[in-house]
Amino acid sequence: MGRAFEFRKERKFKRWGHMAKTFTKIGKEITIAVKQGGHDVTGNPRLRALIQTARSENMPKENIERAIKRASEKDQADYKEVVLEGRAPHGIAVLVEAATDNNNRTVANVRSYFTKFGGSLGTSGSVEYLFDHKSMFRIKDNGKIDLEELELELIDLGVDEVFEEENEDEEKEIVIYGEYTAFNAIQKYIEDHGYELISAEFTRIPNCELVEVSPEDRAEVNKLIEKIEEDDDVQNVYHTMKEDAEEYRRSTSLLRGSQILTTKRLLRFENPGVPCISSSILNLPSKFFCRPPHNEVTHNA
Repeated sequence: MGRAFEFRKERKFKRWGHMAKTFTKIGKEITIAVKQGGHDVTGNPRLRALIQTARSENMPKENIERAIKRASEKDQADYKEVVLEGRAPHGIAVLVEAATDNNNRTVANVRSYFTKFGGSLGTSGSVEYLFDHKSMFRIKDNGKIDLEELELELIDLGVDEVFEEENEDEEKEIVIYGEYTAFNAIQKYIEDHGYELISAEFTRIPNCELVEVSPEDRAEVNKLIEKIEEDDDVQNVYHTMKEDAEEYRRSTSLLRGSQILTTKRLLRFENPGVPCISSSILNLPSKFFCRPPHNEVTHNA
């Protein structure tokens, strides 16, 4: 009984920790959206999408309203979105997205994490080309949506793929991936056609062959990634390390299905049509098959 209680308590604390981090992240994104497009939801599509995402993450309504109000105040700090790039041990490429009001602090902190855990912070553009920047939307599946027809209608807007997926509550959702620059056009289509938007965000997907490492090396790389993720300025961390199936299941047990791409524990497949981990085991769609390796990418990219 005691061990079971401790296990449940540990899971609860992890869940609370994830919620706190998620709420902080969304709060910063709301601040940036309000600064750029104003606090009027009707005239700020990015803010509308963020509100839906906040609701899907169970962020309390008062927290959302407080974030919008605070962002509208003149003395509110201006957050700048920055991308930092580097290499973890064993040649793993790491890309860090941050939202900061003090760029020097953020760069210094992230540099120290890389140095401490055997990696190195690189220059701008050193690894960013290894990731495709994408828009990702999740809409509610009402059972009447024809996926092929929807994809055909969206393809001219810059959509790459549309597929169905179950969330952690075993409810069906439709996931839409598109070009980074197509975000506003896709969102407008979803709203104009009356689809129920669950969440909308940007993500980065590796376009290269992932690096397979030993369990010991994976643990070493994960120490660096986890340390970076703990930083309050950091929004997302992406990498090119192939994940272990069992670790993936554990790491995503507290997260929504959409987080398999956006956080941190990116799971991709090495070769087109040849999964490094069975898609049936993880209940993943064909989207998670990696493109052929980039011409400039070596196995250590």
